[in-house]
Amino acid sequence: MPDLSASLQSLRAARLYGIVDLGYVKPENVVTMTRALAEGGVDILQLRAKGATPAEVESLARSMLPVTRELGVPLVINDHPEVAAIVGSEGVHVGQDDDSVAKARAIVGPEIFVGKSTHSLDQAVAAQAEQADYIGFGPLYATGTKPDYVPIGLQDITRVHELVSLPIFCIGGVNEARASEILQAGARRVVVVSAFLLASDVRAEVKRLKALLP
Repeated sequence: MPDLSASLQSLRAARLYGIVDLGYVKPENVVTMTRALAEGGVDILQLRAKGATPAEVESLARSMLPVTRELGVPLVINDHPEVAAIVGSEGVHVGQDDDSVAKARAIVGPEIFVGKSTHSLDQAVAAQAEQADYIGFGPLYATGTKPDYVPIGLQDITRVHELVSLPIFCIGGVNEARASEILQAGARRVVVVSAFLLASDVRAEVKRLKALLP
């Protein structure tokens, strides 16, 4: 099982969060993409497998863990706390329409950290009250990953950092071209999905964007 104190230390130090999303990555390419993202320099990596069965998610997670452990990158399982518990990943992530933080924590136990998606200041404050270990905040821009979500823009980034003391990862349409305005708006941590997964050279793309972060 993961060491929670070490995982939380890595989480708090993290600036760049990557996601292996099956909307962009074929299952047979998951391990290759995991290595590319981790070697490029992502600080945390999530497996997002919408529509996959728990058994499929578990199989993919087990294939990723040797790579993430080798390279010292915490692995987060999206939407499936039971899978996180079974494989012993470092983290699990739940959305607004998924399990509560308390329910997810009851499933994964005390050694796995729990993150939550938030789409407004009120939801961010509520997630902190739920005792999430970190939050995602967005989507900042319209994104193909979450086409049904209305972008929240950049105007609340400074305020959410005043209201919430947890690690806050700004998400949704983040890429190298937008990094400067996102950081100027007050972001300290970002999540990048399609800009990495669709890059011709994933490692180089990760390195370029990471070099822009504080």
